[in-house]
Amino acid sequence: MPEERKVQDPKLVFALDIGTRSIIGVAGRVEDERLEVLAIEKEEHGKRAMLDGQIEDIEQVARVARRVTERMEVKLGCKLQRVCVAAAGRALRTEKGRYAMTLPQVSRIDSDLISQLESGAVSDAEEQLSRGEDSQRRFYLVGYTVSSYLLDRYPLTSLKDHNGQQLEAEVVATFLPSEVVESLYTVMEAAGLEVASLTLEPIAALNAVIPADLRLLNLVLADIGAGTSDIAVCRDGSVVGYTMATTAGDEITEELMRAYLVTFATAERMKMELDAPTIAYRDVLGLEQSVPGNQVRDVLQGAARSLAQEIAQRVVGLNGAPPSAMFLAGGGSKLLGIKELVAQALEMDEKRVALAGNNFDMSAFSKEYELNDPEYATPLGIAVSAGLGLISDSYRIMLNGQPAKLFRSGTLTVLEILMMNGYTSADLLGRTGKTLSVTVDGKRLTFRGQSATPCSLKLNGEDARPSALVYAGDTIEFIPAVAGPSAERTVSDLLGADFPGGVRLNGRAVSLDRKLRSGDQIVTTEYPLEPEEEPESEPNAGAVPEEAPQAMQDPVPEEPEVPQAAEPEPEPVSPAEPPAPEPQALSEPAPAPEPPEPQAAAAPPQEPEAPARRRLMVYLNGSALILPGKADGSPYYLMDLLDRSGIDFDTLDGPVELLVNDGEAAFTQELRNNDRVVIRRI
Repeated sequence: MPEERKVQDPKLVFALDIGTRSIIGVAGRVEDERLEVLAIEKEEHGKRAMLDGQIEDIEQVARVARRVTERMEVKLGCKLQRVCVAAAGRALRTEKGRYAMTLPQVSRIDSDLISQLESGAVSDAEEQLSRGEDSQRRFYLVGYTVSSYLLDRYPLTSLKDHNGQQLEAEVVATFLPSEVVESLYTVMEAAGLEVASLTLEPIAALNAVIPADLRLLNLVLADIGAGTSDIAVCRDGSVVGYTMATTAGDEITEELMRAYLVTFATAERMKMELDAPTIAYRDVLGLEQSVPGNQVRDVLQGAARSLAQEIAQRVVGLNGAPPSAMFLAGGGSKLLGIKELVAQALEMDEKRVALAGNNFDMSAFSKEYELNDPEYATPLGIAVSAGLGLISDSYRIMLNGQPAKLFRSGTLTVLEILMMNGYTSADLLGRTGKTLSVTVDGKRLTFRGQSATPCSLKLNGEDARPSALVYAGDTIEFIPAVAGPSAERTVSDLLGADFPGGVRLNGRAVSLDRKLRSGDQIVTTEYPLEPEEEPESEPNAGAVPEEAPQAMQDPVPEEPEVPQAAEPEPEPVSPAEPPAPEPQALSEPAPAPEPPEPQAAAAPPQEPEAPARRRLMVYLNGSALILPGKADGSPYYLMDLLDRSGIDFDTLDGPVELLVNDGEAAFTQELRNNDRVVIRRI
């Protein structure tokens, strides 16, 4: 019976670098603010189980990870349970987001307001991402950086404790496709390990190669792996950007496969023997061959030069110019001559391009292993980042009973953790049900859907705000908001169950129990009509596309004398709204007179309004709204729409967002035709 090992010491850091070509394990503990490396293990994948840093064969990768872990356990004499890992940066998506807030009055800016502002900007970045070519994919938030703050239109580096009324922030948010994160977690679960820390590979490698006190210099790290080359740029004390080159070590290997008709494994071995006088190999035909080493080097010159040139282009594109110095890391950096080719491509002194490893001793040391190996940059960086607290995700936080997936450095809020684990702003806020807009005898009626069921958010068993800070060992319980039911009506709901006449719906006679759809056009007759049989797949003749935002009145009246209360079954009112918020449906002939008021339907036609009283059409919180011309011909201002927003300003206890055409606005801003207005609580 095998001896039962002790459990993993909480202070023992175990890291796995899941690379395209191999898996490297590193374990150690912190001593005197450096990581003492106690064990290192490496094993190559038996077949190409990963492509360009992305896991393809989960079962195969998990088997290799398990074997590496078991050998580490033998060396350490304990059962490893928690592992620190890093996700490949190949599929990173970066988006800018912007958000503005207008407070009811000049106020002191606290952390909660800043958190609301930044989360709004992140949500905007998330929305930008959802509109792109990857709109059907699910993304996790990796982290974000605030690029600018504005307070009352004045730029500031920090808003904390300042006084102001108009706040604005712009962020650069980074996302990873969910499949990248999920596959990594699935592999670790299959290997019997729990993820204790998750960061990005370029961030991890940077922490090992270029310590923080060296980042005042303009330095660049290029981590040349098998599938991708990750690049990070530092200057003025911070990391200013990350990028990635799609060319890496595999392109060199594949060039050898084509030139000498060998398997991938044979080509990999030949690549590592370039400095040998003669390289022996067996080709795919089974013939034993040999070739001078310098001839193989000549064959690879084209592919190696292409790799160096792409790295150089990415560096200059991100940095703006060649850096002061450059480090090459990863297994691909060991390729004979690549250091010199990169220096030539960047037109730098060859002495300013070096292999990573010389600085590893600033953050790590070992009594048993020689750490000065550029291939250790990422695995050592993962362990150093977690052990020295360079990432805040090296502790355990539970979300709905499971360890949360955590990225990003610095303090974390509940909102950030939820977004890192795939939740969106819609899960927090919910969506009002879709509106129903129909026309009855030429009169437009709009009914709004019901409000969403709010989310439930608890931190350590108590109700919490999304801006609450989270610490090691905390537990979050989150139940997403549920979208409200869409508005539903039948013909009898509008006309009454005892309506004596007939009804034509989109030109076809129907019964009173017919369910309505948005865009339906109803015409009544004084005499009953025999309902006509309707084809199953016939679309609404008068249907128009429904609008996504649903913050509408129920129904919207034409004259806003008092705010309309949301009731389950409001009495229909006949607002003079356009058929739908689509441009073609909103166009109205210029010479046409205003339609008569509903209550004067039987009266003689009224004279057209004078040009000074022409009506104005705007969108309020997504709802198309017609405003009748003012008697004195004066324009409409944003303040004129406050009583239509559904907000009780007399009892307001929080900030309100005011936007016109996606830009911040004041109460006195004049409105123009087709303006998009947002008035909502934050």
